[in-house]
Amino acid sequence: MTHLLLISGSTRAGSTNTAALRTVASLVSDDVTAALYDGLVTLPAFVPGDQEPPVPVAELRRTVEEADAVLFCTPEYAGSIPGSLKNLLEWLIGSGELNGKPVAWLSVAAPGRGEGARENLETVLGYVDANLLTSACAHIPVTRDAVGTDGIIADPQITAALRDMLTRLTQAIDGN
Repeated sequence: MTHLLLISGSTRAGSTNTAALRTVASLVSDDVTAALYDGLVTLPAFVPGDQEPPVPVAELRRTVEEADAVLFCTPEYAGSIPGSLKNLLEWLIGSGELNGKPVAWLSVAAPGRGEGARENLETVLGYVDANLLTSACAHIPVTRDAVGTDGIIADPQITAALRDMLTRLTQAIDGN
């Protein structure tokens, strides 16, 4: 059984990034589990040092450690990843949960947008020596009107593209 952790960089309730990850979770096959991380807004600000990590951070680290792979989907804020996602990643830098971990990104930004977030995310993931599965990374634009009231994307073209990305991701994880 492959366990996939889904991390949205958005804290907005109606986020297309989070909706895309919810949709991915609904598309997994019987031999894959997918869990959407929901603790982004509860993480305290990263403070370097040797102190005992706060409970939300210890839970984040355990969750990442237990995952076989992590899929990130993040909006771009001011040409980069949101501060809340950077904070999450900073909590993981020194503790090593992402070191060698298979990771991929999904961008749902409009065409021509989101490159700053993608580049910044790849830089940070490279810094922690995560195993970026480039064959599984995808840019699949999602508009807000494609998200149903249930928070899932029902558009058949987008769903097919997400299913294809998920297939490439699971194949890349298995090939690791």
